[in-house]
Amino acid sequence: MFNDTENKLLGSASVKKEFETISKIPLKNSQVYRGNDNLAIMYDDDEFSLLALQDEIDSPLDHLDPIEESSPSLQNPEPMLLLLTAPNAPQRMLAARAFCELQEERAIPHLINLLTDTCPLVRVSATYALGRNPSPDAVEPLINLLSKDWNGYVRKGVVWALGNCNDRRALQPLIHALKTDISAVRLWAASSLSQIAKIDYEDVITAIPRLIGSLRRDEVAAVRSNCAWAVGQLCRELPLNVVYATAIDALIEALVEDEDLGVKEDAKGALLKVGDPRGLQMIEELELEGII
Repeated sequence: MFNDTENKLLGSASVKKEFETISKIPLKNSQVYRGNDNLAIMYDDDEFSLLALQDEIDSPLDHLDPIEESSPSLQNPEPMLLLLTAPNAPQRMLAARAFCELQEERAIPHLINLLTDTCPLVRVSATYALGRNPSPDAVEPLINLLSKDWNGYVRKGVVWALGNCNDRRALQPLIHALKTDISAVRLWAASSLSQIAKIDYEDVITAIPRLIGSLRRDEVAAVRSNCAWAVGQLCRELPLNVVYATAIDALIEALVEDEDLGVKEDAKGALLKVGDPRGLQMIEELELEGII
């Protein structure tokens, strides 16, 4: 399973065995993320593993096989709590990865500290773990990391974690990420915005125009798809006003005019879930004409 660099850094056989177990932990979330990008990882002499920063990326922690429920690490968090402050990066990453599955309040201060770890794999693991263990104390450190970290995998984990924190402080940073960051981060920022904005009506009003802008103009179809989904989610929080009507217009526009079939399907799904009469009528007409 391990190459020469990893064997050297992981050390003992017991650590390797535990790493193999923890590496199978899935990242569970209720949000919809539709990345189809290829994983790109490169190794560096000075780090356990460095992540190639590309415009289209999957996290190395995405799409993992489920861990067995009988794993000692999931039954007893104490060893993993100790490893959060271990002297070497593979053990710290192993521990942070465990808390992507475990919910343990005692781990939160250590996970926050790991956001500034020198190893990017530790940082990305810590972001996902804080998404699984959300805390108001983690919001500002996550926002700070989003604005400063060079690594796209890390920033992608940050926007997922901020979405799970359900804290209004994350709204503007997520809007900025949706507008300016790489495609994989924009993809998740759209979904996280739907989680954050619905906390407050004013935030819904603020977020929807930004999501509509990306739905119309983002060059990556997967980002537009997530924007369609997010707009549909937020429409369900709105009264029948001008913002609601504008959002429905944008979804209809995407359904009719977007060249990507996936975006069309997500716009259609959003309209069906909202149940807006204009949207439903447009879907019926397009289906009768064989356009969709």
